[in-house]
Amino acid sequence: MTAKTQDAKAQDLPAAAPVHSTPLLLRHLPYFIVAAIAVFAAATMSFDGYVLNILMQATTFAVAVFGLTVVLGLCGQINLAQAAFFGLGAYVVGLGTTDYQINFWICLIGGSLVALLAGALLGMSTLKLGGHYLAMVTISFQQILTLVMINAIWLTHGPDGISKIGRPALFQSQQSFLALCVAVLALVGYLVWHLPDTRIGRAMRAVRDNELAAGVAGIDIFRTKVLAFALSALLGGLGGGLFAGGFSYVSPDQFSFAESIVFLTMALLGGVGSPIGAVIGTGLLILIPEWLRFLKSIPGLYLAIYGLFVILIVRFMPDGIWGFVQDMLTRWCTKRPAAMTSPALQLVPAKTGGDMVLEVTGLSKHFGGLKAVDKVDIAVRRGGVHALIGPNGSGKTTTLNMLSGLYKVTSGKIMLDGTDVTDMPPHQRTAAGLGRTFQNIRLFRSMTALENVVIGAERPGNTLTGNGGQDALTERALSALTFVGLGPRANELVSSFSYGHQRLIEIARALAGNPTLLLLDEPAAGLNSTEKLELHDLLKRIAAQGLTILIIDHDMTLVREAAQHITVLNFGKRIADGESLAVLQHPDVISAYLGTE
Repeated sequence: MTAKTQDAKAQDLPAAAPVHSTPLLLRHLPYFIVAAIAVFAAATMSFDGYVLNILMQATTFAVAVFGLTVVLGLCGQINLAQAAFFGLGAYVVGLGTTDYQINFWICLIGGSLVALLAGALLGMSTLKLGGHYLAMVTISFQQILTLVMINAIWLTHGPDGISKIGRPALFQSQQSFLALCVAVLALVGYLVWHLPDTRIGRAMRAVRDNELAAGVAGIDIFRTKVLAFALSALLGGLGGGLFAGGFSYVSPDQFSFAESIVFLTMALLGGVGSPIGAVIGTGLLILIPEWLRFLKSIPGLYLAIYGLFVILIVRFMPDGIWGFVQDMLTRWCTKRPAAMTSPALQLVPAKTGGDMVLEVTGLSKHFGGLKAVDKVDIAVRRGGVHALIGPNGSGKTTTLNMLSGLYKVTSGKIMLDGTDVTDMPPHQRTAAGLGRTFQNIRLFRSMTALENVVIGAERPGNTLTGNGGQDALTERALSALTFVGLGPRANELVSSFSYGHQRLIEIARALAGNPTLLLLDEPAAGLNSTEKLELHDLLKRIAAQGLTILIIDHDMTLVREAAQHITVLNFGKRIADGESLAVLQHPDVISAYLGTE
């Protein structure tokens, strides 16, 4: 598809509505009305003590489960110590208001911050492990904290717990304190609900979907994980502090590992990806035992039915109850998203490092005794298309992984636009001006095409978006999608696109960040002949705007027509380098790659 054709198509599309066409308060007014009604009902309706206790437990537990919505639902990290953070908040409020006569509000804030600090420290020390190792560490932390609560009698009062915990002056009655908890629940739920649409929320979702692609898109993966863990702990501590004030008594058995499993089950049951699911799951797991109270006289039957009910929901609703409801609503109410347009994409790559945008000297990567790349030199001239070719196993992708920071170099030096990036992690190289795509497409599968490309536009150092806010980011992302021919489908999930179009989305994501150098790892792989022609046209249009491209591909027709300069590798060593026509006629290249026939 030519640029002229795309421009003509773009002119036929209706203009996009502004991203935030109505004031924030008006757009979310229904939520605030419902929240106000819930708070008013909690404050004025007449409940007996038993019902009040049930509602208090459900409300405070739901705040803690919101934390799992952040760390597990958004960021995809396992946390089996939420009851520990819940307990930290509860004990700070309990000890502060009873032993030290400190104001409740100060204790509540202090307990939340203590939990946040504990979560951040635990995250920083363990999140590089991941998977089941992370689960084991969080379980250990939970068990250790429970033992401290039981045995540090001088501090925690031991197994007897803490009684007569204070409440704020304006909320002395249990009914009024319940209204306070419902208000906090509504506020926290609102913030968690909108977290996925913020920059940090998108970063968490990207890390959950594909860590490798997130790092190359400019996201600090470790920092994002730690922040998610800390926010989860903060909400756990906040819920625990409210729990302590609501029941005026806490003891170690209320914050055991079993309670962490209950929190996790609540999140999974309702739908871990949404705060609405967290509220549904919390309410159900607290209410189901109450509904089954009449069976407690029959030993074992109550637990069997309770367990069977949970298993059936998890088995037939893998995304939770709210996920199931959302899926049904989507099927019944699906409408094709409105087409959107944006100004033409502009690429203004930085120019600070002279004629050579990339200078690689003595680059080596050894895997034990295997020298995958051995003392390779590459110089990529600014503003052109440079190809890196060679037979399978020659070290091309290994070289690209070292350039983008996915592999640590054994030796050598990498200069990007005058900056030494040899020891930088991927997200810092992206900030320095490096963009990349992958041979095996790496997109964020739970997001739309537009959301994928917005993450690319958020690249640190992207001067074309600066501090322009969400509107500028969306406009930049739309421009990139329109540039590759997919602007009208910006709001569709990436899973609905064909393989070739998914590759274009990945290229658009890299272009939206306005990189100085674009690395393309076999972009023609898996494309049909028509898609390859469109890719060739796209490369021409990218190069016409002055962006430097380093491409790896086995399609020699594409390489011959697109690249002005070629470097050839064989068995990890450079065997040829120079102008395209001369390199392709080099005897060593013909023998090693093209074949003597």
